[in-house]
Amino acid sequence: MKIAFVGKGGSGKTTLSALFIRHLAATGRPVIAVDADINQHLGPALGLTDRQAAELPSLGAHLPQIKEYLRGGNPRIASAEAMIKTTPPGSGSRLLRIVEENPVYAACARPVALDEGSVRLLVTGTFAEEDLGVACYHSKVGAVELLLNHLVDGGDEYLVTDMTAGSDSFASGLFTRFDLTFLVAEPTRKGVSVYRQYKEYARDFGVALRVVGNKVQSADDLAFLRREVGDDLLTAFGQSDWVRRLEQGAEPGLGELEPENRSALELLHAAVDAAFADRDPRRYADQAAHFHRRNAESWGNAKAGADLSEQVDPDFVLPDGRTVQEQAAAAV
Repeated sequence: MKIAFVGKGGSGKTTLSALFIRHLAATGRPVIAVDADINQHLGPALGLTDRQAAELPSLGAHLPQIKEYLRGGNPRIASAEAMIKTTPPGSGSRLLRIVEENPVYAACARPVALDEGSVRLLVTGTFAEEDLGVACYHSKVGAVELLLNHLVDGGDEYLVTDMTAGSDSFASGLFTRFDLTFLVAEPTRKGVSVYRQYKEYARDFGVALRVVGNKVQSADDLAFLRREVGDDLLTAFGQSDWVRRLEQGAEPGLGELEPENRSALELLHAAVDAAFADRDPRRYADQAAHFHRRNAESWGNAKAGADLSEQVDPDFVLPDGRTVQEQAAAAV
């Protein structure tokens, strides 16, 4: 399962991403956490010190190595240098699985021990001094898109991504790479404006979107969200002393989280598992090809000096990560 958390800057999406990651890890499921926000705060939200977070290896710094590994023996890709962020897998490509060891994880993933369970953490990396004024952050986030294009995942294993704020996610096809997207919205006009914008952009791509209210302090706040968001509202989180303690540097156990907020996490988990039954591997492949062709025509061909649309293998679809039983249930 591939899950994204998006929302307005300051809405609390990183906090809720981290809470959900902790919840999944506490159930014993395998989890990969990905920090794809320009403000790299997911590590500290999972309990790392600032120093530990700063020492994490970045996906962006290992992009040539990632490309070389994923290229494998794909005859449609002449070299790792010919791969761009949208390059889809094809026959001969190496694929990634959540529960495995591989050179990409060895170079870029680091285990994070939680009070209940543990996760693998991947980070895109912060802006370096040489990036300022000459590069956009999406050049780093592109590594995440490349990984997700090559990821085979099942229904009882999870990859959770803390995305860039606002509508920045639409600067690439990354927004289509998830089974379910949670949009974190505060009960304010600005909070729901991001929801409307995101839903409008995602409408033509079959993006599964649910809204999670945050910083909801009263029945009036909840009524406002229901009025503005309608049936897309899944649940809401209120003020949390647990979160405040965590942000102050304490390490409270997940079992101490307020019961109402634990219940909200259970609703998120149930929604994710339900969304898995609706995944369509063919559509996933077609969307990857669509955005790759667009990027190739827009800038990739000029950069590579070749027609990168030829990298698309029209007959290739990622293996279905579902079990035989899950596939049978989805067909009913």
